[in-house]
Amino acid sequence: MAQIPAIEVPKWALTLLNNLFEVERKLDLHGDPGNASRNVEKMKNTFAEQMLFYEDPMGEPFKETRTDLEATITGAGTDNLVVVEVIKPVIRHGEMAFSRVVQKGIVLVQSKDANQGKQEESVE
Repeated sequence: MAQIPAIEVPKWALTLLNNLFEVERKLDLHGDPGNASRNVEKMKNTFAEQMLFYEDPMGEPFKETRTDLEATITGAGTDNLVVVEVIKPVIRHGEMAFSRVVQKGIVLVQSKDANQGKQEESVE
């Protein structure tokens, strides 16, 4: 079986995509009174023209067999793990339907059951 050649993505492009992810996340958290999200979308489209894009795995289930994420488990449980914090997004090269990982996402995961227990405590 022939080995697929590695994709060389310049470090500057990865740095820009990681920072673009952070800006987008901050806009989601704090609002966007200046409509900067429009500019973020333009930048994401420019990267997409070069077949580069990122994925935010927040809230997705995590299994040890998942190869696109490097995870640190927080909390006591290790069953029904879910991504609770994204430090770095997954950066991919290619089309949305068929792409290759050029940067693994760095995430914190926690048992979904433990996370629900905390939410129930805060409601009471």
